[in-house]
Amino acid sequence: MPIPEHNSGHWTPSDGPRLPAEIGPSPAAVAPTPEIAAAVTFARAEKAEATRRAYRTDFEIFRAWCNERKVAELPATAEAVAAFIAFEASRAIKPSTIARRVAAIRYAHKLAGHESPTNAESVRATLRGIRRTMGVAPIRKVPITSEHIRAMAAAAPDTLAGLRDRALLLLGFAGALRRSEILALNVDDLEEIKGGLCIRIARSKTDQEGQSTVIAIVPGAVACPIKSVKAWLIAAKITNGPLFRSIVKGGRATCDLLSAKSVADIIKTYAKRIGLDAKSVGGHSLRAGFLTSAAARGASIFKMMDVSRHRSVDTLQGYVRDADRFRDHAGTGLL
Repeated sequence: MPIPEHNSGHWTPSDGPRLPAEIGPSPAAVAPTPEIAAAVTFARAEKAEATRRAYRTDFEIFRAWCNERKVAELPATAEAVAAFIAFEASRAIKPSTIARRVAAIRYAHKLAGHESPTNAESVRATLRGIRRTMGVAPIRKVPITSEHIRAMAAAAPDTLAGLRDRALLLLGFAGALRRSEILALNVDDLEEIKGGLCIRIARSKTDQEGQSTVIAIVPGAVACPIKSVKAWLIAAKITNGPLFRSIVKGGRATCDLLSAKSVADIIKTYAKRIGLDAKSVGGHSLRAGFLTSAAARGASIFKMMDVSRHRSVDTLQGYVRDADRFRDHAGTGLL
């Protein structure tokens, strides 16, 4: 494969923008080209595709800013990076997004073999100032609780699209699944056994190396995720491949995966049908709703972790606190 030079960081790839380091090492490298290609492939695999996609976008924004001001983006100076993130803050870009921009710049320099300007105190101080000035409290999506999800499932029509949507909503909730995990499911990842359904999560946010894990889905008395998934598969005539797919006009399931946006749109659509504010919910609402509902019913935090696959108890404590906020309150009976 040709190894283009990247001294200035400029190139014109045929398949869209890439991080500078993704074009490979310098032509001065002594290793044979196939070995260089293999190294580049493994280097790319260090980060999840979604992360690299976000980093590419972030670095392109930084590059455009540098080009307008005629300053180098690779290697960049600490002064340029500090000025860039200050400019982003002036545009009311969220501190979390600005921090990701900084991470993208750091990653690009790291893989290109340059010392990262983001390590400079001037950049760190600017980022701390932005966080202090703008605040860093995350905007949390409203959890879709068990009561909500049952109503949303009941609102799904018995059309092919409705069967798919019901199965997606119920399985996503019952498995405390992330949106990416919903999309990654294949038919082969499902195994019905006595007592319920086992689903294999091949790769997740906390399992970037793909060691995989299996979680149990229990039947539902009112809205059963297992029956809903089976009904969808039978109606769509799906026996292998991706579980949740797009549907063309005329009511036929394709071989194409749903997009991440489609999953969020499905959640918002059915939330609106039962009277919830569609803007307040999103792809994380199913996962958050399962954990909030389980905590409210007094489920063991360790049993919750079996399903959610959180590595830290501290992360789950927030859901437990939300559920227990008024239980045994210290102020009960005082007034």
